[in-house]
Order: sequence, then C-alpha cells, then structure tokens
Amino acid sequence: MSEYFVGQLANQVGINVETVRYYERLKLLPKPKRKESRYRIYSETDLRRLLFIKCAKELGFTLKEIKELFALRIDSEAKCGDVKHLTEHKLNDVDNRIRDLKKIRSVLVKLIDQCVNEEVSSDECPILEVIDPKISFTKGGDTR
Repeated sequence: MSEYFVGQLANQVGINVETVRYYERLKLLPKPKRKESRYRIYSETDLRRLLFIKCAKELGFTLKEIKELFALRIDSEAKCGDVKHLTEHKLNDVDNRIRDLKKIRSVLVKLIDQCVNEEVSSDECPILEVIDPKISFTKGGDTR
C-alpha cells in the first residue's frame, strides 16, 4: 500500500496542502499517522477519500453534504435510496440556482439593452440607476 506525505497527497489530488489540513480539521479526513520524524503520512485510503471529496464538490455537494455521503457510505444499514434522496435534494438545489441565474441573466440583458449611449456620464448610466437609484457617489469616496 502506498504512503504519501501531505504535499504528495495534495499534488496527486490536485488540491492545496492547506485544503488537506482543512479537511482534517473538519474531520472529513482522519488524522494521519506520523513517522518518527513527525511528518504526517497518508494512505491510499486517504487518497481515495480526498478524490471522493473533490469529485463530490465538482458535482456541487457542500462539505456538509459530503459528510452525510461519507456517513451513508460507512453505515451498514444505509441503502442506495438514502444516497439517491440526498442526490435528489442536491439536484433540486441546482435547479433552483439555475432558475435564479436565468432570472439574473434576463435582467442583465435588459439592462445592457437600456444602455444605448455608451458615451454618457456614469452619473446618468441607466444600469447604475437601476442597481441603486438612491445613492450618489462622489469622487472622494463619500456617499450622500
């Protein structure tokens, strides 16, 4: 079985060394064994665990949700349906974010369309007026 120092492990996974340590603090990764030299030493299991975390994050799972996935993986009573339910919840979150982003996109397109004269002063910019019509900014940084 392969052993890795923290830098080697981070490099294998494509993450920062501080990220490995952060996952340890969150208990997503168990405390590593130490060599007599006090260097942390990680196993193949740790590598697989970090790859799991990275993949789950790429799918949009939060670290809290990843902890839940780990718990389901370890729990001998857990069923695939439990994992499916968690994943369906994540999909619902993603769909909601997509819907929100589409609304934002629509508003941004309308704002861009309203900006017909690019040479007008930013004081008269219709985009800035929609974003905050009440505050006037001065060049000194003061707001009025």
